Amino acid sequence: MTETESRKLLILYATQTGNAVDAAERIGREAERRGCPASLLSMDEYDASLLPLEDTVVFVVSTTGQGDPPDFMKVFWRFLLQRNLNRHWLEGLRYAVFGLGDSGYQKYNFVAKKLDKRLSDLGAQAIVERGLGDDQHPSGYEGALDPWLSSLWRMLNQKNPKLFPDGPDYVISDEKFLDLPKVQIRYHAADEVNPQYLFGSEIEIEKARSMSPGRFSGRQTRPDCFLKLVKNHCLTKAGCGKDVRHLEFNFESSAIEYDVGDVLEILPGQDPEAVDAFLEHCHLDPESFITVHPRKEDNRVLANGRSASIVPIKLRTFVELAMDISSASPRRYAYQVMSYFAAAQHEKERLQYFASAEGRDDLYQYNQKERRTVLEVLQDFPSVQLPLEWLVQLIPPLKTRAFSISSSPSAHPNQVHLTVNVVSWMTPFKRNRVGLCSMWLANLDPNQVGACIPAWFQKGSLPPPPPSLPLILIGPGTGCAPFRGFVEERTIQSRSMWTAPIIFFFGCRNEENDFLYRDFWLDHSRNDRVLSDAKGGGLFVAFSRDQPQKIYVQDKIREHSQTVWNLLNSGAAVYVAGSSTKMPSDVWSAFEDIVSKEGAVPRESAVRWLRALEKAGKYHVEAWS
Repeated sequence: MTETESRKLLILYATQTGNAVDAAERIGREAERRGCPASLLSMDEYDASLLPLEDTVVFVVSTTGQGDPPDFMKVFWRFLLQRNLNRHWLEGLRYAVFGLGDSGYQKYNFVAKKLDKRLSDLGAQAIVERGLGDDQHPSGYEGALDPWLSSLWRMLNQKNPKLFPDGPDYVISDEKFLDLPKVQIRYHAADEVNPQYLFGSEIEIEKARSMSPGRFSGRQTRPDCFLKLVKNHCLTKAGCGKDVRHLEFNFESSAIEYDVGDVLEILPGQDPEAVDAFLEHCHLDPESFITVHPRKEDNRVLANGRSASIVPIKLRTFVELAMDISSASPRRYAYQVMSYFAAAQHEKERLQYFASAEGRDDLYQYNQKERRTVLEVLQDFPSVQLPLEWLVQLIPPLKTRAFSISSSPSAHPNQVHLTVNVVSWMTPFKRNRVGLCSMWLANLDPNQVGACIPAWFQKGSLPPPPPSLPLILIGPGTGCAPFRGFVEERTIQSRSMWTAPIIFFFGCRNEENDFLYRDFWLDHSRNDRVLSDAKGGGLFVAFSRDQPQKIYVQDKIREHSQTVWNLLNSGAAVYVAGSSTKMPSDVWSAFEDIVSKEGAVPRESAVRWLRALEKAGKYHVEAWS
């Protein structure tokens, strides 16, 4: 290993929403400003078997759902958990872990904590105590990242002074450090573009996503299929303050096999007027053809050996499919770069303040809390004219949105159904905001001819249960979506074989306003159907606001304690789906009460009993914010 390689800091990240990428990139920039070359890779790009050969590695990982690792980390994590790796395997490796999480969740920063322990168990030496970023902090995860980085540079310098030739406190000035963006744009004349690449949305989507810099590594860029909306039905009462839709799609391309409990990811469309405004504001020619290339390649071995042929794409199409200009907020680094390109002094000073440590809290209020979009920020600072290369690097990628599938493929061949809550909220400064994808879907008209919807199928956190497995399902609000598919599937199975009972706990505000799929659940609880008493099943509904005292699903679970306990003792599995705020932990607490009461055991024993159930693969949670 050369001296340069021994001085190179490896930063491995695993992200679900993009925050871990931004944190990792900031760590890399801060290292290079101190004279230490840094290499950034997503964990799915890195061959984990090479870890013993590394000198110093910084891990940046987010926690998803109920303590789950991001998709990009799962293969890497499975490798680390191999039993043949002994406690000396990583001796000589120095490491640091920074986690991104939300203290509102029960398993706050669970992935970072588990990774830290596993690395230590394998013999690696921690440089600094793990850092835990919290979305609940007034400055978001950066409230913890700033002081953690100061400790990291100081301790790294003590362990390996070669990393920082001039010491950890020497920092290259921002003006000198700001060099070229990580990507370069090549423009192509129309006669250079092969006609075969000018048509086909599937090819366009694959081109756009494969060129988005470092964001979609390891993910399939070409859609699994295209869907055509055939039904858009409102499930909630008009004027009740909620808008939940039942959407049905036909497969336009070849049908995809899926299971109940799977997840459908959709790439949303962006408002054409917003795209036009962005292109006009940035003085970009929408009809030009471009390719996007990394300015330099990392020479490390990638785990999956990816390589993609890059073909030209129309600039407008690239913006529409790969750059989230109308829903995502810019990251802090974007404000720093923008300050260099601001022609107006007052704008430059404001941007510099936002990018500074002193302005961190104000930036969080202006940017994240208000969910300022890229387009709005650019319009707020009109003297800033960023080159296209910087725009491509700094603007968050347009991400797919994931929805639990609410249909059974057996009951609806060649179709897939979704239950979508149309997201809307008011910011602290009383600005109305809506969810990009949910509002776009809600506004689609099945009777109008329109573009087909690109979609990807993924395994969710709710594995399809065998017909012989008794089920306790808890799905308040749109958490009922996957369980509609479960009930449909078991109904089909019950026509040809014996099936185990299902009890379902649903919750909503009012019986008249938002009892989603009311007729469906009631029909399946009668006439010897799968939720009926005759089949050993049950439907239990909590209407939280139909009486003075609020009643939630956890209250209904406790109310039917004996029924729940009997089913648990018969080998039932528990499935929980819905909001990720308090509901999953409240439901878990209700089960603790039941096991303790009905099993006549102390609370601590009840917790161990439930943990064993979870470990046996019989307690599943799928939650979303």
